[in-house]
Amino acid sequence: MVQYNFKRMTVVPSGKDFIDIILSRTQRQTPTVVHKGYAINRLRQFYMRKVKYTQTNFHEKLSTIIDEFPRLDDIHPFYGDLLHVLYNKDHYKLALGQINTARNLISKIAKDYVKLLKYGDSLYRCKSLKVAALGRMCTVIKRIGPSLAYLEQIRQHMARLPSIDPNTRTILICGYPNVGKSSFINKITRADVDVQPYAFTTKSLFVGHTDYKYLRYQVIDTPGILDRPFEDRNIIEMCSITALAHLRAAVLFFLDISGSCGYTIAQQAALFHSIKSLFMNKPLIIVCNKTDLQPLEGISEEDRKLVTEMKAEAMKTVIGQGGEATNDDGVLLTMSTLTEEGVISVKNAACERLLNQRVELKMKSKKINDCLNRFHVAMPKPRDQKERPPCIPQAVLEAKAKQAAEKEKRTTEKDLEDENGGAGVYSASLKKNYILAHDEWKEDIMPEILDGHNVFDFVDPDILNRLEELEREEGIRQAEEDDDVEMGGMELTPEEQKTLAQIRKKKSLLIQQHRIKKSTAESRPTVPRKFDKDRQFTTKRMGRQLSELGIDPSKAIDRARSRSVSARGRKRERSVDKGDTEGGGVMDMDVDTPNKKLRSMSRPRSRSRSRPPTDVVPGDGFKDSDQKSKALDKARKSVKNRNKNARRGEADRVIPNLKPKHLFSGKRSNGKTQRR
Repeated sequence: MVQYNFKRMTVVPSGKDFIDIILSRTQRQTPTVVHKGYAINRLRQFYMRKVKYTQTNFHEKLSTIIDEFPRLDDIHPFYGDLLHVLYNKDHYKLALGQINTARNLISKIAKDYVKLLKYGDSLYRCKSLKVAALGRMCTVIKRIGPSLAYLEQIRQHMARLPSIDPNTRTILICGYPNVGKSSFINKITRADVDVQPYAFTTKSLFVGHTDYKYLRYQVIDTPGILDRPFEDRNIIEMCSITALAHLRAAVLFFLDISGSCGYTIAQQAALFHSIKSLFMNKPLIIVCNKTDLQPLEGISEEDRKLVTEMKAEAMKTVIGQGGEATNDDGVLLTMSTLTEEGVISVKNAACERLLNQRVELKMKSKKINDCLNRFHVAMPKPRDQKERPPCIPQAVLEAKAKQAAEKEKRTTEKDLEDENGGAGVYSASLKKNYILAHDEWKEDIMPEILDGHNVFDFVDPDILNRLEELEREEGIRQAEEDDDVEMGGMELTPEEQKTLAQIRKKKSLLIQQHRIKKSTAESRPTVPRKFDKDRQFTTKRMGRQLSELGIDPSKAIDRARSRSVSARGRKRERSVDKGDTEGGGVMDMDVDTPNKKLRSMSRPRSRSRSRPPTDVVPGDGFKDSDQKSKALDKARKSVKNRNKNARRGEADRVIPNLKPKHLFSGKRSNGKTQRR
């Protein structure tokens, strides 16, 4: 089966774009460097290559355009006439002919100039011949610019055409404008055709698909047709005429019996008789639409007579298919697309009529004889009058009865849910499928085990009553303490009670502050001393507290003050020598000792001694220096591969470009080929 897919056609460039594409490709794909000192044969080959390459590209592009556009004589007559109606096949053929002529002219120009280039005697003459050849080719393309633009418009329009298969099962809808054709196709297919209350809403063919008896049918909605001479019909109407003439389909002629479309039944009957020649050899059904506004029984006698005449014409198609003249079922049908009454019956009748016709045609064809020769249908004849019913074994009957009984008896969880209040009320029990020794154990409450003991063993059944008694007793005691506050067996005076209340309030505040500090100890930042606005932590307070404890606070105060002095205002002091601790230090010398002698006995100043990297510093987390040195060795080895691959870090997943574009693109030079 031939598939017509006009959406895959290549875009046709304009004349200017065509030239730019070809010349740019020639410049990129052919050598560009040439010198005077080259041999004349090399110069000729250089320019001949450019001319031939340009001609080849023009030829390929133009050939693609000619081959992809359909030839009207080779495609189905429906598409041939449709393209003729839409684009005028004379103009279409002229445009393609001009493209073919331009292709031949460019080939001839290239052939002539290559012949001349063979006898070029200098670089200048060869270059001039090349320029002339390319210029003449571009001039040819400029002349066919209007044809290229026309073909591009045709390509865009053809890409928007619906994909209609002329050979498949087809239902064709026709009639006057605004009689309900688009509404019908929207009801029976998934097509979305625009429906408006004015004429000629549908301006082209629309296709939908529907199923009947597991077979796919394509439904075509045609624009409305007016009753006028063939020559006066416009392009929109001619699309419908073309489809009626060439598609082998079941035709649904829609009739608006209410007159709301703006045309009387007499006008619609006149259109039917004017185009009835297009219905020959096709199943024809007359559909009376909009019965919700006007039923068929309520029309006038004249209109009823016209409808009867149309039905008689439709009956001829039934006789032509080999049917009986008395069988008028499925010829005149009524429906309403608004209420959807009768829509499915119309679709089924059309599909059935079309299916029967296609079967009849296949039975009459020559191919059916080849198939029938392979079949033999045996019809056994009775040898006597004795009845021989089928014999089914008893075991099979019992098995079937058992299966039927199981299907009837089985109650599902869904049935139980519906019987017991539905979803949200019924809760399925997961314990009823437990496999236990006794079924009454299934709904027992499972014990909670904690630390190997059953929690229920430690639950006192009277615990709630005892809790209420304790709370009641505690309330009574609290009330007595509030009413009768005593200290040492004596009643307190009002002033003492007031002081006691303040003490208790202060105590509760301290407890609250302590609890807050304890809960936020980990997340609370360390506040520097300079932010101690209340001056709670002072040396005076520390000295007073230490004195109360019987400790001399002078050393502690001096130590705190020495640490609080800023580093900028304090002079650097020499550290005490090791010999000072033994009592024989330099500082114990008499004051009259000259400074020179002091300097000679003092240790010379030098930079602090460097610590080896393997020395363990408190806080490093290593047991000894050996363990630290091993850890450092492992760390160095772990980054060795990363450093070798020039990775920035462990998360560096960059894949290097092994062929950088700036080194491997462009034209090859005359030197080495390792760089281009």
